[in-house]
Amino acid sequence: MGSYLFDQFRQRVPGPKALFIRTSDGRVMDYGGLLALSARLAHALVALGVRPGDRVAVQTGKSPEVVALYLACLRAGAVYLPLNTAYTRAELDYFVADAEPALFVCAPGREDMVSGVSVASLGSDGIGGTLLESAAGQRGDFDDVARGADDLAAILYTSGTTGRSKGAMLSHGNLASNARVLAQEWRFGPRDVLLHALPIYHIHGLFVAVNVTLMAGAAMIFLPKLDLDQMFALLPEATVMMGVPTFYTRMLGDRRLTRAATAHMRLFVSGSAPLLAETHREWQARTGHAILERYGMTETGMNTSNLYDGPRRAGTVGKPLPGVSLRITDPLSGAPLPPGEIGEIEVKGPNVFKGYWGMPEKTKTELKGDGFFITGDLGRIDSEGYVSIVGRGKDLVISGGFNVYPKEVEDQIDALAGVVESAVIGVPHPDFGEGVAAVVVKKSDAAISEADVIAALKERLAAYKLPKRVLFVDELPRNAMGKVQKALLREEYKGLYQ
Repeated sequence: MGSYLFDQFRQRVPGPKALFIRTSDGRVMDYGGLLALSARLAHALVALGVRPGDRVAVQTGKSPEVVALYLACLRAGAVYLPLNTAYTRAELDYFVADAEPALFVCAPGREDMVSGVSVASLGSDGIGGTLLESAAGQRGDFDDVARGADDLAAILYTSGTTGRSKGAMLSHGNLASNARVLAQEWRFGPRDVLLHALPIYHIHGLFVAVNVTLMAGAAMIFLPKLDLDQMFALLPEATVMMGVPTFYTRMLGDRRLTRAATAHMRLFVSGSAPLLAETHREWQARTGHAILERYGMTETGMNTSNLYDGPRRAGTVGKPLPGVSLRITDPLSGAPLPPGEIGEIEVKGPNVFKGYWGMPEKTKTELKGDGFFITGDLGRIDSEGYVSIVGRGKDLVISGGFNVYPKEVEDQIDALAGVVESAVIGVPHPDFGEGVAAVVVKKSDAAISEADVIAALKERLAAYKLPKRVLFVDELPRNAMGKVQKALLREEYKGLYQ
C-alpha cells in the first residue's frame, strides 16, 4: 500500500514528457520532473525530521515547486498545511501554536516570521531557498509512506470571519473522491490545459484546480495572480479556466473579451463567491459560453455543480455531485424541509471532512450523528433539484421578529438600473432588534438615490424586508477569494440606527 491520494495521481500521469505546468514567465515542468522533484523533496522533508502525521505549514509564493512540495508531503505521510501569503507575524503565531507543525516553509527572507518551529525556505524561481538546496542532492525516487483513505492529507484553515480560524482536517479519501468526481463531471482529460490564476493556499486553487488537473493527467498555465494582459495573452493556449466572480467581471470590462477570443475554450468555471445572474447572462451574450457555477466550502470541497451537459442556471449552483447527499433543514429544529423552502444546507458524502483540528466539541456541534455536516449556509432546492444559496446563516437578519434573507433583497436591488452590486446586512435597531440596511455600489454615471432604491423595492418586497437605509460606497470589502466580508460592514455601520 502506497500513499492513497498520490497513488491515484501517479496512475493518471500521461507520460514523463507530458506538460504539467508552464508559468507565465516561461518556466516548464513536465510530469517526469514533477515526480522526481516530489521524491527529492520528500527525502529532504525526512532529513529535516518530518515524520508521518506531522504537519508541514507552507507560506510561499505560487510556483510549480510548491505543487511538488504538496505531493512530497503526501509521499512522506505528512499533513500539508497551506497558509495565506498575506498572513502577518501575529496571525502566523496562532496557526503555528494551534497546528504545531514540525516544519514551517516560507519564502526566502521571511525565516524570522515564526519562532519555536524548524524553518526552511522555498523560492518561486525554481532554484532559491534552503529546501531546494537540500533536495538537490537527493534521489529522484522515494519509498512512499503507506497512507489510507482515512489518513489525514491536509489541514486547511477556514477564513475566520465568524471567529478564530478553525483547521478543517481533510483526508486522502476526501480529496481523492472530490477530484475524481469533478474530473468526471467536468469532462477533464489529458488534452486539457487549465488557465490557473488562483492562489494555491485555498481549496479552490489547490484542491479543486490542481487536484482535478492531476486526476485527469492534464496541464496548467500558472499565473501569479489575476492580470488581464496575461490572461488574454495566454487564453488561446488554454481549454479551461477556473476563477472567482471578480475574474469574470474584470474580463467583461475589457474590450478584448469577444466570441473569437474564447471560441477555442471548452469550459469556464466560477466559485468561491456568488456569481451574479447578470454576470452569467452578460458573459454568455458576449462569448457564447455559459459559466458553470458550483458550490463548495473548506470543510467539504465541492458539493454541487451545474451540469456540463445540461442547463447551467443563472443564480443557482446546480445539483448535488454524485455521491453527495444534500438536504435543507429548519435552522431551529433540524427537521428536513420540502422543496422550495428556505433553510440550512446540510451535506453528507465522502468529500466531508474529518472534523476540526483540536476542536472535538465544535466538531460534534457541526457534524451530526448521521454523517450530515451543517454548512451554515442558507438555501433552497427547487422541484428539479437545483440548489440556490440564499446566504450564510450568520447573515440572516431578524427584524421585528421576521426573518429577512439578505440574498432575496440583494437580488432585487442588483436588478435596478444603475446598480453594480449590493450587500444587505442587519445592524442593531432600538425598536426592531435588527434593522435592515443596504450597502450599494452604483455605476459611476448613475443618478440613483437612496429614495429611488427604497421606492423601487416597495413595489417588490414586503415592508418588513425593506432597507431602512441605503448607503452608497465605491466598493464592497472582500477577502482574498472575492467573498463580501459582511462582518466588516456590520461593524462599520453598527451605530447606524442608534
